Amino acid sequence: MRVMWWSRHWKKFFEDMEKEMEELERMFDELFTRGLKGETLGPYVYGFSITIGPDGKPIVRRFGNVKPPIIEEEPGFREPFVDVIVDDKANEVKVIAEIPGVSKDKIEVEATEKVVRIRAENGERKYKTQVELPVEVDPKSARARYNNGILEITLKPKEPIKEGGTKIKVE
Repeated sequence: MRVMWWSRHWKKFFEDMEKEMEELERMFDELFTRGLKGETLGPYVYGFSITIGPDGKPIVRRFGNVKPPIIEEEPGFREPFVDVIVDDKANEVKVIAEIPGVSKDKIEVEATEKVVRIRAENGERKYKTQVELPVEVDPKSARARYNNGILEITLKPKEPIKEGGTKIKVE
C-alpha cells in the first residue's frame, strides 16, 4: 500500500502535538509537586520590554517570576518590570522599577558604575533584579524615590551624554 506524502505530514504533526502535551503534563506535575512541598504557587508573572539603546541597538529586558529552567534564581522572588531611560538633555540615567505592594523601608538599592541592584521584600511580595546600565555612572550621585509602587533611581553619568549620533545612509 502506498503512503501519500500528506499522511506522513499528518503523522508528524500528531507526533509533535503529543510531545508538546507530554511537556505540558511534566510541567503541571512539577508545579503540583512543588505545591505539596510548601513552595509558593503563583501568581505567575512573565513579560518583557524592548527598547532602543543609545547606540541604536534593541535592548530586551524580561521581568516576572517565571524563569527558563536553566537559570537558578532565589525561590519566591520575582523580577520586576524595569525600564532604563538615558536623558541626554538632563544628562542623567533613570532606572524605573515597578515594585508594588512593598513599603519604602523594605527596599534595598545598590549601585556601581555599571549596575544597579534592587531587592525588596514585604511579606509575600518579593522582588529582586540586577540592571546593567548603558553608560557608566557615578554611583555616589544616585537618588531614589518610591511612590505608588514605582521606584525611580536617578544617576549622573561619568561623562556627559552626547546628543544625537552618527548619521546613517538608508539604502
